[in-house]
Amino acid sequence: MDIDLMTGSGSWAATADLARNVESAGFSGMLFTETSQTPFMQIAAAAMAAPELFFTTGIAVAFPRSPMVSAAIAYELASNTGGRFRLGLGSQVKAHITRRYGVDFEHPAARLRDYVLAVKACFRAFNREEKLAHEGEFYNLSLLPADWAPKAHDHPMKVDISAVGPHMMRVAGEVADGVHVHPLHSIPYIQNRLLPGLAEGAAMAGRDAAAIDLIIPVFACPGDTPEERAAHVARARQQIGFYGTTPNYAFQFDDLGFEGTTSKLRERMKVGDLAGMAELITDEMLDAYAVVGTWDEMGAKLVDRYQGTAARIVMYMGENQIRHDPDTAAKWGEIATAVRGAK
Repeated sequence: MDIDLMTGSGSWAATADLARNVESAGFSGMLFTETSQTPFMQIAAAAMAAPELFFTTGIAVAFPRSPMVSAAIAYELASNTGGRFRLGLGSQVKAHITRRYGVDFEHPAARLRDYVLAVKACFRAFNREEKLAHEGEFYNLSLLPADWAPKAHDHPMKVDISAVGPHMMRVAGEVADGVHVHPLHSIPYIQNRLLPGLAEGAAMAGRDAAAIDLIIPVFACPGDTPEERAAHVARARQQIGFYGTTPNYAFQFDDLGFEGTTSKLRERMKVGDLAGMAELITDEMLDAYAVVGTWDEMGAKLVDRYQGTAARIVMYMGENQIRHDPDTAAKWGEIATAVRGAK
C-alpha cells in the first residue's frame, strides 16, 4: 500500500521544497488538489525536485477543459516523470462548473463517463495505436494531425475519477482505472456502498472490479498526548462538519446511526456558527471518519484500517508540519515507512 501527502496551492519554489521533504521522509508520492490553483505546474516543479515521488491529481476539474487538453497535459507529465503520474478527474459541483467556470454541467455522470473514454482515446492516438476517432454523447474528437500529436512514450496512462454516489460509482466501475474516495468516508461506506457500486459498473462493462484502485484520503490525527493531537483533531472535526453539510452526503451519517446530522450542520452553517458545526462531530463520529492515535500507533492503525482495500492512502493533513517542523516531519516519515513496509 502506497502512502501520499495531499497538498494544494503553493508557489513553485515552496512546492519543490515540500516535495524534497516528502521524498526524504519516505512517502510514496504527492496528491495535488485543484482549488485556488491548477495542479499541473506544481506537479512539474515537484517532479523536478523529487525524482522518486509519484504524482496524482486528486482531482483535476474535468469539464472546463476539453478531453484533449487534459489528455495532452497528462501525457506530457507521464513522459517527463518516467511514468510517475496518474490523472485523477472529477466533476466538481454544479455551482462551480456553471458559475465559476461558465460551462455545462447537465448529466454529470454520463458526461464524465464520456470524458474519460475521450481522454483514453487521445492516449491511444498519442501512442499511435489507432487514429483519433471518439464519437460520444458529449464529445467528438477526430482530428490529430501528425504535427500536433505529442511524441509517443511507453508509460501506461491511468485515469481515475472521484465518486461518492451510486451513479459515479457505476461510471468508475465501467471506465476508470481508479476511484478517488471522498475524504468523508467510513469503512462501512466503502464496503457496503462503494465496492458494490464499482462492481455493478464493472460487470456492465465486463471488467474485473478488483483491478480498480482505491485512492483514499485520510484524516490522520497523530500525537502522543491529547494536547499534541488537538490541532489535527480540531481540523478533522471542522472538515467532517464542512463536508457533512452537503445534502447528498447525508447518508454517510445516517448509515452509521447519526441520523439528522447533516440538517443540524446546515442549520449552524446558515448562521455562520463554524465552531458549533465542529462541536456536532462527536468522538464516535471522529472514530468513524478519522484515525486518531499516538505517533507510534498511527502506522499500524492505518494499515489495519486500509490494507487490502486501498491502493494508495493520502494524508489529508500534516503538510504544514512536514514543511516547517523537522521533528514531526521525521515522525510522519516513520508512519510512511510503516505503511509502505506492511506485509
